Amino acid sequence: MSLHKLTGTLCPIGPFEFNHALRFLAKFRPMMGQQTIEDEGLTKAFYVDGKIALFNVKSVGTPDAPEMRYSIWSEEKLTADEQKKAEDEITFFLSLSDDLRPFYQLAETDPQFMPVVGKLYGYHQVKFSLTAFENACWAILSQRNQWSIALAMKVRMAETFGSSIKVDGETHLAFPLASQLADLEADQLNEVVRNTRKTECLLSAAKAFATVDESWLREAPYEQAESWLLEIKGIGAWSASFVLLRGLGRMDHVPLDEKALLEATKRVYGRDDLTHADVQKLGEHYGEFAGYWAHYVRVAG
Repeated sequence: MSLHKLTGTLCPIGPFEFNHALRFLAKFRPMMGQQTIEDEGLTKAFYVDGKIALFNVKSVGTPDAPEMRYSIWSEEKLTADEQKKAEDEITFFLSLSDDLRPFYQLAETDPQFMPVVGKLYGYHQVKFSLTAFENACWAILSQRNQWSIALAMKVRMAETFGSSIKVDGETHLAFPLASQLADLEADQLNEVVRNTRKTECLLSAAKAFATVDESWLREAPYEQAESWLLEIKGIGAWSASFVLLRGLGRMDHVPLDEKALLEATKRVYGRDDLTHADVQKLGEHYGEFAGYWAHYVRVAG
């Protein structure tokens, strides 16, 4: 099948250092095998208005004058509106529109954190995936489960129900959309997941996400988006905050009482006596950037 190809440019808000994002993705276990990182570029399958496509993006600028060039391959020709949607999805996934300058200004009064800023200068959070639904599925699959087993479940779901596109002889796989799972019978999904409880929760998530515009979850008042997520079977308070932060980029609210964050903060700040209350106080200094502070601490620590 002959493919259609589009090219273009994206202009991140500086500072932006793409190599930090690539290093993060290379080590991010839940998404391993779902993208290709080579020649300082990222190649990943995704959906544009429900159509399978593939993008490759590379940095051609500098951290303080950033510019990205992309190529998109698709089986069906994309309209101008669809190309704009594809650009928006890539921009959102890589958080290219995040302005880190106010965050860095706040860090200037936090001397123990400034080395982390120096190490990660220009790192914009990479979202968990291109859909919050995939993030929610991972939250369900990884609950009270070994990571290797959860990852195997996720891979089987992608292979069985997802879509793929072949470019230059290589097949690229995308995790299924909510709409691709919502109408499945429980037995069909459980044959792949092999866990009845998780199957029930995954179907609940699929039916919910299939009926919502994800842009609403990104922009609605935080409490409303959180309440909507909590209606999904298997999504509790921690999972909801996880999806809001890592899947939807809601950096204004972040759970600062996690054990993993506490341990990372101890390492970054060089203090073994820190408590959850101390982490809360450190995070509060960053206001709407508390999520970025916590993400930087976890990546560096």
